[in-house]
Amino acid sequence: MTQDKTLTDSPAYRTHPYKAFEVTVADHVAEVTLIGPSKGNAQGPDFWAESAPLFEAIDADPDVRAVVLSGSGKHFSFGLDLAAMMGDFGKVLAPDAKAGPRTEFHHTIKRMQRAIDAVADCRKPVVAAISGWCIGGAVDLISAADIRVASADAKFSVREVKVAIVADMGSLARLPLIIGEGHTRELALTGKDIDAARAEKIGLVSDVYDDKDAALAAARGIAAEIAANAPLVVQGVKDVLDHSRSARVDDSLRYVAAWNAAFLPSDDLTEAVTAVFEKRPPNFRGQ
Repeated sequence: MTQDKTLTDSPAYRTHPYKAFEVTVADHVAEVTLIGPSKGNAQGPDFWAESAPLFEAIDADPDVRAVVLSGSGKHFSFGLDLAAMMGDFGKVLAPDAKAGPRTEFHHTIKRMQRAIDAVADCRKPVVAAISGWCIGGAVDLISAADIRVASADAKFSVREVKVAIVADMGSLARLPLIIGEGHTRELALTGKDIDAARAEKIGLVSDVYDDKDAALAAARGIAAEIAANAPLVVQGVKDVLDHSRSARVDDSLRYVAAWNAAFLPSDDLTEAVTAVFEKRPPNFRGQ
């Protein structure tokens, strides 16, 4: 007769001291919660370093059959923590940045893309529960989830264009396959905010619930339904659904990584970063 697994028998990722995530596993469902450490669960160095190893570990855990992804506090995530990531961007923004810094920056983009790709590539379906703000890199993250639900207070923005960046973590690759080309172009070219009702209308989220607790409960319910099904068949369904889109997404990610390594450095990006620190609107000049 075999004994139940003890906590010490569990995979190491479950008790790893993450800085950007909190992880629990029960009833074949892993709950992954964004916890910062930046304000609004913004995606700083800890997020980009921890996301891929975490989701790869969940993928390898035979006890997990589905994942619920949410944010702690009032907001899902403010997206890229631009101030915290300036150490990675600084060299390529220097006036004399040539092949060396640009090559290094290209590697940085690819590494960061892997943090989002790991969510999309996880064989265990991911259900995102979104409340409050979901901005920029956070939209990249939820676009990598399989199913998205939201609370009525949720607000979404593909805001990279507002800070002189071509979104390069997956929104431009995955959103057209979720909400269509027209809606994607409107959101990505304007950087506008949309509310939960609009997000549901265009198909970004499946359903909208009264508040965060209700949205999280719904996500948990969906995950439980998935976990009750034959796990290898669930993984097969996801694999087949992903097959036709994976080549298109991979090609788009490779292209935008090269594009940003070549063209991201600009006076407008420097102005955008300065405006963030000075808490004022940027004055872009197309240079």
